[in-house]
Amino acid sequence: VLGENGAGKSTFCQTLNGVIPQTRGGRMRGRVLVSGWDTQQATVAELAQRVGIVLEDPETQIFTTSVLNEVAFGPENLGVPPQEILHRARWALEAVGLNGYEDYAPTALSGGQKQRLAIAAALTMHPAVLVLDEATSQLDPMGTVEVFSVVRELNKQYGLTIVMATNKGEQVAQFCDRVLVLHEGELIARGTPREIFADTELLERVMIRAPQVSQLATYLEERGVHLTDFPITPDEARRGIIHSIRGSH
Repeated sequence: VLGENGAGKSTFCQTLNGVIPQTRGGRMRGRVLVSGWDTQQATVAELAQRVGIVLEDPETQIFTTSVLNEVAFGPENLGVPPQEILHRARWALEAVGLNGYEDYAPTALSGGQKQRLAIAAALTMHPAVLVLDEATSQLDPMGTVEVFSVVRELNKQYGLTIVMATNKGEQVAQFCDRVLVLHEGELIARGTPREIFADTELLERVMIRAPQVSQLATYLEERGVHLTDFPITPDEARRGIIHSIRGSH
């Protein structure tokens, strides 16, 4: 989900787990259905078992004294049997690459590791949908790659539906299947990353920066150098430029 600051990305994310409208004021029109559940009818506690959400700052979601306690907290509150909790915890930590960190204090983890811990804590609830609301905005490039790589693996290996609000074009181009563009609280475009990043007028309107390789392709097109396919990743740009150079000779 792309959009400038104030476009409504966080509002959209919070409708998916019932926080809006059940705990936030305002008026709501229409319906939000998640896995067949109407988010205005089901409680936030019920929806928490179907929709996991990870926020921008992992510090706001991590509050126990060890990694294992953190991932066990959710299912413990649901009354899940101890052996099942341990099984879920081990699976979730392995899924995000934190197995072996069970006894670590969360404060000892890096920013990317903390965000992966927050994802693991959501996974132990066995959600059908995982929502990441600007979950990489405070991370350095290495931490961002860590989180996006984990998210892609969760989608590919476990079939988990991922909804991510972000403005990091390079990562969207590399990892995402579909893109929604919000502007002033409205959905104004949707399509594949290639379709969205090729629309320069749309990107200028909503003040979203395309991946650098896409900007390069636009620059070359304006100067008469035509690439066979509009690139959105470095590998695609490299192949396209090589093909164009060979074709010109």
